[in-house]
Amino acid sequence: MKSQDVLLLLKLVSLERGQAARVSGSRAALGIPDDWRGWRTSIGQDVEPEAYPGDEGFSMRGLEEATGISKSEVSNALRRCMDVGLAKAERGSGLPRANTRALLGFVTNGLKYVFPARPGALVRGVPTAHAAPVLAGRLLSAGEHVYVWEDGHGSVQGQRVAPLYRSVPYAVRRDAELYAMLALVDAIRLGQERESALAGKLLAQYLREVP
Repeated sequence: MKSQDVLLLLKLVSLERGQAARVSGSRAALGIPDDWRGWRTSIGQDVEPEAYPGDEGFSMRGLEEATGISKSEVSNALRRCMDVGLAKAERGSGLPRANTRALLGFVTNGLKYVFPARPGALVRGVPTAHAAPVLAGRLLSAGEHVYVWEDGHGSVQGQRVAPLYRSVPYAVRRDAELYAMLALVDAIRLGQERESALAGKLLAQYLREVP
């Protein structure tokens, strides 16, 4: 398994939730702040969040555009995930779906050992882990350090944490829920007991809300 596989699986979760919302006309509230962005924007550089996509969002091209993972790597990642039971093809439509129960178990119990995170030098970037909007105000004291994914559009200076995959800063600028989930994953990867426990609880809520 490779780190981009987790990014792809979380994108599938976000897509499935968006697809269900498009049908029902509403999306379950998961406590994502309205100001979920963690980067500066300027004319010609802003990327609008995705609308609820149709089935085209699940295509190789759609997943490449949304995640920054090449089509060949998207195909390889899907094959790997299906081989180990972390994804499956939906009966009837054939659309790839994340196995959210298995994904949650892997992220909360094994991810920090397979893809650990280590804080690095001070850089400007996109807030992650306890510094991201999804965890803002939920921890009275998250320590002195702010963690970021290094990125030229970032709005915060903090300690660099390598994202699960190099295209994460690009992908999260297009998808609020993907940003929230990946920030929670980083809180788990970093291994701080209190932050990790809260992040696991919130991520479980996200994944169990998938139709």
